[in-house]
Amino acid sequence: MRNLFYTFLFCLLTPALMAQINTDRVLAIGRNALYFEDYVLSIQYFNQVIRSKSWLAEPYFYRAVAKINLDDYQGAADDCTLCLERNPFLTQAYYARGVAYQSLDRLDEAIEDYRRGLEFKPGDRGMMINLAMAYIEQKNFDEAEGVFDDLMRDYPRYALNYLARGAMYIDKGDTVRALADYDQAIEIDPYYAPAYGNRAILYYQRGDYEEALDDLNEALRLNTRESAYYINRGLVRYQLNDLRGAMADYDQVISIDSQNRIARFNRGLLRFQVGDNNRAIEDFDVVIEQEPDNYMAIYNRALLRHETGDYRGAVEDFDAVLDEYPTFLPGFLARSEAKRAMGDAAGADRDYWAAIRMEDQARAGQLPKKDDADQEETDPSAPDANTCEESDRNIEKFNRLVVYDKEDERKSKYQSEVRGRVQDRDVRVELEPQFVLTYYEKPDPVKKLIYYDKSLEDFNARMLLQWKLLLTNEEAALTEEQVTRHFRSIDNYSARLDRDPADAYAHFGRAMDFMLVQDFAEALNDFSAAIDLAPDFYMAYFNRAVVRYKQWKYDESRLAETDAFDLDSQPGAPNRRAYEHEQIVRDYDMVIKLNPDFIYAYFNRGNLRFGQRDFRAAIADYDEAILRDPDFAEAYFNRGLARLAQGQATEGIADLSKAGELGIYNAYSIIKRMANR
Repeated sequence: MRNLFYTFLFCLLTPALMAQINTDRVLAIGRNALYFEDYVLSIQYFNQVIRSKSWLAEPYFYRAVAKINLDDYQGAADDCTLCLERNPFLTQAYYARGVAYQSLDRLDEAIEDYRRGLEFKPGDRGMMINLAMAYIEQKNFDEAEGVFDDLMRDYPRYALNYLARGAMYIDKGDTVRALADYDQAIEIDPYYAPAYGNRAILYYQRGDYEEALDDLNEALRLNTRESAYYINRGLVRYQLNDLRGAMADYDQVISIDSQNRIARFNRGLLRFQVGDNNRAIEDFDVVIEQEPDNYMAIYNRALLRHETGDYRGAVEDFDAVLDEYPTFLPGFLARSEAKRAMGDAAGADRDYWAAIRMEDQARAGQLPKKDDADQEETDPSAPDANTCEESDRNIEKFNRLVVYDKEDERKSKYQSEVRGRVQDRDVRVELEPQFVLTYYEKPDPVKKLIYYDKSLEDFNARMLLQWKLLLTNEEAALTEEQVTRHFRSIDNYSARLDRDPADAYAHFGRAMDFMLVQDFAEALNDFSAAIDLAPDFYMAYFNRAVVRYKQWKYDESRLAETDAFDLDSQPGAPNRRAYEHEQIVRDYDMVIKLNPDFIYAYFNRGNLRFGQRDFRAAIADYDEAILRDPDFAEAYFNRGLARLAQGQATEGIADLSKAGELGIYNAYSIIKRMANR
């Protein structure tokens, strides 16, 4: 419900300010990107304005709006503060900061901002609704009702007022008045799907399944792509014993989002119930792949494997569940049956008698007490008697349908992975990769940064190589034409070295070609030759470290693919890898000694230390890089991950926020994950 209001208020907020503010073309382009929900791109434009005209208030405000839409609430609050320092009369900045604080559960500060904003703009509908919502979250219902009274007086035909107040009445336990407000909201705006969706939930909680079904049908007629409505309708149909209809709803959700865990889990249960065991296993496989610690899904799969004759797989799943829940008596009985079916009579007897002992201990009150949540008894006639929330991990509820305990994630209307709510993308949490001196880089639709180094520019100006060097951490694979070109270049440099074997730059150029065609051994030979001939040639040290690291990672991957025991048992193997690691560190040390301002050496060395779980040393290296370039996005991102690894959540999220602001858009996904823990 909160997300609904926040989304609505910014639909009102952004166009209004667009009409009022007139600034340069870059700011206008950024506002256009913001309007079309291209939040990451818009931030890049606002950054440009801030860099050139840091005294302007508006770009900080617009950047805050973009960050709110990316769930970077702390970054948004900071930007609003910077905006208000420059213009304390910009009403909408109080509004936006209030939203950010409210999302961070800093309710007192949110209320203060909304009230300050209302001093400048009395009667602002959006701020009044959010103020009421903040009071509701504080359980300060008297203050909330006072705000709603003002809203109803000033805006009697505004449906969202009634939806919000209806939610408050539900929190108070007054379902009669809540239903009256939902009815009024629908009367005012009969084409607003969330009104039907909210009323359907209320009907469901009251056990009025037919009415709930009618409302969900209407909500889906108005919005056919909302997964939450299908999930809820499937639940209602299940309560009405319409298993075929419930199954069809979960099928529809999975057709929209094949990885939807709730739909997969629930469909797996229904398939289990109707005897479609193999396909039920497929559904639970998807759930477990996404959530390896979902023991309810694992237990259901274990039962299904037993049913299909996969006794060994069943026992493996039972083992996992009982390791986590060692007093789960049904699990021991089920595992006993599986072991007996596979001929392990002794193991079956052990599990059976363990279950008997636990049952005796339970009668005597000698088993550890369960959590309060696990002890809750549910009225068998209540609507939630056969359901559990998505976050519920009570193994006793393994055969209950799952319901949402948070709003379904919205999907971007654009196909591009960098548009819309990019923080909702499922990204792997990985370090930003090491930098390298090369000739090519991948095109990036967001990170349009040029990594600059003065000494590199001077080197390129001397035209010592066939192509211009550039710094990147997004290396591009060579095309067939480029591969041919670099093999030809190797021949040319070889001819040049035949004429003058002491030409350090020819060795360096040929090393570059070997590196690009993945011949690491020859590349290392030529980089080393260049260093021998020119001991102060820091670029050769840098790329030699890069190539050594690539070779080192390649060797590590080979260990994973081969019999690691045999490789590690070879004399000196672990020591050899440690020595190779030390060589990489020494090369970066030498780069820093020769060129202390070459920030990419600190960054790469930080990555190397991060990989060895030396987070403190890694943070120190990222610190040095950021000290020399305060806009080094990748260093903020990786330092954020290092701080999170050390348990420094506040500092880590702040670094990720800065990285997101500077163009590392995957940071927003991680911020969201941390916020939802």
